[in-house]
Amino acid sequence: MKAPFVTFEGIEGSGKTTQIRLLSDYLKTKGIPHRVTREPGGTPLADEIRALLLSPRDESVFPETELLLYEAARAQHVRSVILPALSSGLAVLCDRFCDATSAYQGFSREIGGDRIDWLNAFASGGLSPDLTFLLDIPPEEGLTRLRGREARPDRIESESLEFHRKVREGYLRLQRDRPDRIVLLEGSHSAENVFRRVRETVSARLAW
Repeated sequence: MKAPFVTFEGIEGSGKTTQIRLLSDYLKTKGIPHRVTREPGGTPLADEIRALLLSPRDESVFPETELLLYEAARAQHVRSVILPALSSGLAVLCDRFCDATSAYQGFSREIGGDRIDWLNAFASGGLSPDLTFLLDIPPEEGLTRLRGREARPDRIESESLEFHRKVREGYLRLQRDRPDRIVLLEGSHSAENVFRRVRETVSARLAW
């Protein structure tokens, strides 16, 4: 069995990072070799692009600019990190991937879906996750969680409530279109309860 590629998706504050950490800890206890990474980022160059994308700024960032920067970071990340890890037998756990671009830039920024699909495929080299967890919470709850953190909200986190509502709607549409790959989880539940579902799913689907 080839090493699986597992992604976690969701709006801001949905708990993705916590669930990836919990899954990584679980895999360590089972002796399953894996790599944890994130988008945008994951390599020095992609991390520089991440800083460009997320830093608050006075200059307007046009949707087309934003989209192309995300895809550039992905192209570097896939070829430098994800594909080599999978080829060496490491499972990969990734915080966001192409579904995020479809939800954020495709749906919320209203860039045509065909363009998004083509650019996602081009940047990723056609790579698709074997399993995706979508943590769904109301945007109001996610933004409240963010306000409880010490870090200053980044440029995307600072977008309007309506923007985040559209992102959520975009994610839910993706899940309805691809229920075989995207597993919907109720992110408002406790981290322990959410992870129970994650653990049950990876055990059933990936034999972990």
